[in-house]
Amino acid sequence: MSREKIVVLDFGSQYAHLIAKRFRALGYYSEIALPSAELSVFENAKGVIMSGGPSSVYEENVPEFNEKILDLEIPVLGLCYGHQLMAKTYGGNVGKAEVGEFGIAHLTQTDAGKSSPLFKGISPETQVWMSHQDGVLSLGEGFEVIGTTKDCPFAAVQNLSKKRFSLQCHCEVKDTPEGNKIFENFAQICGMKKNWDEDTVLNVILENIKKDAGDKNVLLFLSGGVDSTVAFALLNKALGQERVLGLHIDNGFMRKNESQNVAKAYHDHGFNNFIVEDASESFLAAIRGLTDPQKKRMAVGENFIAVRDAVVKAQNLDESKWMLAQGTLYPDIIESGGTKNSKTIKTHHNRVDGIQKLIAAGMIIEPLKDLYKDEVRSIGKKIGLADELVMRHPFPGPGLSINVLCSDGNFSEKDKEEFEKAQKELDGVQITQFCPKCTAGMKRSVLPVRSVGVQGDFRTYRFPACLTFADEGDGFFHYPEKREKVESASSSITNSATYLNRTVIKLYQKPALKDEDFKLQEGYCDKARLDQLREVDNIVLTELHKNGLYHEIFQHLTIDLPYAAQKDHASFVLRPVISEDVMTARFAWFEKSVITEIARKISELPFVDALFIDATNKPPATFGWE
Repeated sequence: MSREKIVVLDFGSQYAHLIAKRFRALGYYSEIALPSAELSVFENAKGVIMSGGPSSVYEENVPEFNEKILDLEIPVLGLCYGHQLMAKTYGGNVGKAEVGEFGIAHLTQTDAGKSSPLFKGISPETQVWMSHQDGVLSLGEGFEVIGTTKDCPFAAVQNLSKKRFSLQCHCEVKDTPEGNKIFENFAQICGMKKNWDEDTVLNVILENIKKDAGDKNVLLFLSGGVDSTVAFALLNKALGQERVLGLHIDNGFMRKNESQNVAKAYHDHGFNNFIVEDASESFLAAIRGLTDPQKKRMAVGENFIAVRDAVVKAQNLDESKWMLAQGTLYPDIIESGGTKNSKTIKTHHNRVDGIQKLIAAGMIIEPLKDLYKDEVRSIGKKIGLADELVMRHPFPGPGLSINVLCSDGNFSEKDKEEFEKAQKELDGVQITQFCPKCTAGMKRSVLPVRSVGVQGDFRTYRFPACLTFADEGDGFFHYPEKREKVESASSSITNSATYLNRTVIKLYQKPALKDEDFKLQEGYCDKARLDQLREVDNIVLTELHKNGLYHEIFQHLTIDLPYAAQKDHASFVLRPVISEDVMTARFAWFEKSVITEIARKISELPFVDALFIDATNKPPATFGWE
């Protein structure tokens, strides 16, 4: 049966599928297509969205684009890269913007914008989410400006006669609060009728499981996180428990008592078709001595396959009758460079070579691969899973291993050079957001560790800026109470820097230590450091539960840094984030009483030399540091 649709052209943006998801959530069926697609792909299409992407439109190796798509007599909306490509295609000029924008900006409608059908019912000034270095420098033929921001004079444009619209911002993310309304307006411009709902999604998933499994049984890796749990429940619903086996592997990277808690939760829900395998020694051996984050992730992913093979053999399972299932989500695929035009942000354990070979052989089932986290939770609730299983903070397969930053203790000449440039950049940023109490004696420094970020759809690997406020005694520092001021300062730093992609606030430093006592230490992901991390992480999660905050944030990560006064000690970073779809996030900011109690309890652990809180949105930073 043919279905009317809105087609999203995927230029490799992290957000391309999020656009499609937004339209589906609004009730309009949407599909993804390559920008090089033949016109036959657009049969029954009522409109086209040109997504963002990591390329610059003026580069040589840009994604192939079939310009005949713009000859179709249907409305087209360009976003970010799509906005720039539309300008270029219609004769405008695109180049490096005078100021790049990352994070929150405010779009103000022009007189033309106030009567634009795209902005019907939209506030004259509205918050939007930006992530770009390039910009439109002059308009294409027949276009007019309908919206601007402080640093982007061509933030929104239209050609009404051709029904062509484009925006530099990302309407698909939650941090553009009126983005859904803009999409609803575009659907109305397209003449779309509502034709998609959650029941349809669930039925499609269940039918696909039956079709993909055929007569085979399915073995699923169960991390205990939301994704694998919902995938497990869907497999059981589609195939029956007798054809599904869950395998929870204790890889040594679990939170404190995590494996026992996972097993109990599954049993309590009525799942009896799973086993727990303690493979911690093999995983620790697989990453021993590794410092490169990508190599760590790949080693963990490959070891999952080795353990899987060992379990299949030990359980006397006939491999010809068993497929492997994973709780892969679309962000896992896009961040691994898994679509034609995307760039690798990080390597996911479920996209390593061993998994790719099984995918190519048709031996992998991924029921959730087209969904995002909020959709997965919604599906989980729909099929009757308890909040204890569905609303748990996400916990990736590599677990705490990716929260332990590793170093051989050496700082290369390149590191030293870029570190000095980062410090110079930080010194040059104007930070005027805070009250006199905050800024009196405020110190700026750069931590000598790198973390992964995502800026303009590219992976960055840069240093974190650190702000230290007034000393309040016993190693504790003043904690700014206004989240908005911290966010503004953080954005000021990362938006203007080439060598910085995060901003952290120092909360505590052991009183006996001076700043010059700290140095980059030799440290790897071993049981000793993992045990230390488990203790710190458990304090934070316990306090969040105690204060009723656990469900208010999307995820909390505790990061272990090999930056301390001695080798067996460490510094730790608190990383609480608020998100709906994983693709974007804002850092969470707690009341002073809560963060003070958390810091006090962590400070009592003898191996803790310093404690920070990460005050960076995504973008420019990712959730984790590796």
